[in-house]
Amino acid sequence: MAEAPLCGLQDEFTCSVCLDTLTDPVTILCGHSFCLNCLTDCWDQSQECSCPQCRHTFTTRPELNRNTLLNEVIKKLKKTTLSPPPPQNYAGPGDVECDFCTGKKFRAVKSCLTCPASYCQTHLQPHYEVATLKHHKLVDPDRNLKEKLCGKHQKSLEIFCKTDDSCICLMCVVTGHKNHEMVELETEREEKQKQLGGTLRDIKRGLEEREKTLKETSRAMEEMKMSVVREVEENEKSFTALMRCIEEAHRKLTERIREQEKREIEKAEGVMEQLEKEIEELKRREAELKELSETKDHLHFLQTFSSRCVLPADGESLNFTVTSDFSSEDLRKELSGLTKSLEKISQGNIMTRTPSAHEAPVFALQPPEPQSRDDFLKCEFVL
Repeated sequence: MAEAPLCGLQDEFTCSVCLDTLTDPVTILCGHSFCLNCLTDCWDQSQECSCPQCRHTFTTRPELNRNTLLNEVIKKLKKTTLSPPPPQNYAGPGDVECDFCTGKKFRAVKSCLTCPASYCQTHLQPHYEVATLKHHKLVDPDRNLKEKLCGKHQKSLEIFCKTDDSCICLMCVVTGHKNHEMVELETEREEKQKQLGGTLRDIKRGLEEREKTLKETSRAMEEMKMSVVREVEENEKSFTALMRCIEEAHRKLTERIREQEKREIEKAEGVMEQLEKEIEELKRREAELKELSETKDHLHFLQTFSSRCVLPADGESLNFTVTSDFSSEDLRKELSGLTKSLEKISQGNIMTRTPSAHEAPVFALQPPEPQSRDDFLKCEFVL
C-alpha cells in the first residue's frame, strides 16, 4: 500500500476497498480500478463477483490484469508529493462500521436501504456520482439493516399496507397485495403519530390519576397509623383504669368479707366462752345435786333442796347461729355480667368507617356473632 495519497488526485488514484493509494492497480470492465490484492481478497470472500464500488455483477469471474499505464502514472506522481494522508475516522465502540473497508474499518456515515450496506465517506461517494446509485435510499448509519428489508424479496420496506397492517416492499405491492389499501410510510407515520399522541395523553392522565390516588392513599395510611396509635393509647388508659378499678373493688370486697369474718368470729368466740362458763356452772350444780341426793341427813336435804334445785335461766348463747356461707348471689351475677362484657370486647371485630378527605379513620367495635338463640334474641332486643 502507498504511504501518501497524491496531491489533488486522491479520489482518482484511491482504492475504494482499502481507501489508500492504488498498488498494482487493476481495472475491471465497469471502469473502476482497485488494488490487485484488495479486489482478489474481496472476491475470494464473496460468493459472487461484483464491483465493490458500483455493485455491477459479473456472471463469471473476470481475469485480473495489472493496469500498467495507471501504475506508472501513480509511481511518477508519488515522487512529486510528500503531503500527509488526510485524517480518517475509524469506527469506535457504538459506531456503525463501513461494510467495504478491509482491515481496520472506518466509521459509516450513511446506510443504503437499497444495497443494503453501510458506507464510510469514501465508499459512499459512488452513490452521489453514479447515476444508477443516485436513486438509492440513504439513511443514517444503521447496524440493523436486515430488519428494514423484506424477508421475502430482500428489498427495502417502502410501502405500508393498511389492509394487512404491515410494511412491504415494492415487489410485495405487485405480487401479494393486489387491491389492498396502501400508503407511503411517511403518510402512515403521520396518522400513527396522532394515535400515539392520544395514547400518550391517556397514559399521562392515567399516571396523574394513579399518582393522585397513591398520594391520597399514602396520606390516609399515615393518618390511620396515627389514629391507631391514639386509639391504642386510649384503650391502654381505659383498660389500665378498668384494671385499677377491678383491683380496688376486689381489694375492698375481700376486705369487707374479712371484716365480716372477723366480726362473726368475735361473736362466735364470745358465745363459746359463755357456753363454756355455763357448762362449768351446770357441771358444778350437777355435782352438788348428786351429792345432795346421796346424803343421809334428811334435815340437810330439805333445807338445801329449794336453793339448789333452781336452774339458771337460759341465755342467748343457745340461740346463736354461726354464719357459715358468705356467698352472695347478686354479687356473683354482677361479676358474671362483667366477665361476659369483657369477653365480648375481646372477641369483637374492629370496624372502621371510611373518613372524608379531612377526617382520620374512626374505629368501632362490632360485637361477635351470636352463638345461641338466647344470644341472638339479646342482640335483637338491644337493636
